[in-house]
Amino acid sequence: MNGSGTAPAVPRPAYRRLSVEQRRSQLLSAALGLFAQRAPEDVSLDDVATAAEVSRPLVYRYFPGGKQQLYEAALRSAADILEGCFAEPESGPLTHRLSHALDRYLAFVDEHDAGFSALLQGGSVVETARTNAIVDEVRRAAVDQILRHLGVPEPGIRLRMTVRMWISAVEGASLIWLDEDKQPALNELRDWLVDHFVALLTATAARDPQTARVTRAALKLEASDGPLGDLARRVLPVVGDATHLL
Repeated sequence: MNGSGTAPAVPRPAYRRLSVEQRRSQLLSAALGLFAQRAPEDVSLDDVATAAEVSRPLVYRYFPGGKQQLYEAALRSAADILEGCFAEPESGPLTHRLSHALDRYLAFVDEHDAGFSALLQGGSVVETARTNAIVDEVRRAAVDQILRHLGVPEPGIRLRMTVRMWISAVEGASLIWLDEDKQPALNELRDWLVDHFVALLTATAARDPQTARVTRAALKLEASDGPLGDLARRVLPVVGDATHLL
């Protein structure tokens, strides 16, 4: 109590004056954090305002379209991060490049688990044609990045389908990994997905001359003590009894 017999006022957090871009980034960061924990329909503008320590009218000032506009902007921000995951220097063994890309991608999945599930599984009440287009853009960008790593500016239908199938497998495995309480360990999941890509590429190479040329070129960059050498040593005992098929 103070001298007048009333309780002293509780100090409020100091209001920080930020630039328009800084304030927008702050709100998007708060929204992404919430979407990482809960499905979009379970997050309100009041939740975002509280997380960002601002007033609700301030959120509306930056996103006059309300929750839908904020969600689409947050989704666009997340999409930019995911699109950058597969941006890797085009040098060195392909398996190393894929491993580095997957490390970034899976780290995002791990950090934004609930939001990632809502993003890819759909069914949200705030889902629209625009949000679906953003998700598809991430997939197309990932495919283009992988084809760039393979050094193929004009892929045939089989090679492009192979890469698209693998991107879908990465998405599916990520969702299943979340359902399975994040098991196996991330590094094991990463290595497993790299193995899957090599196996898928090799299977397509047996039927498609373009993919065969790409696969041979990629194999030349691999070392015997690297991921592909390890995969070959693990696969040979499995198929060793299949010589009667030759």
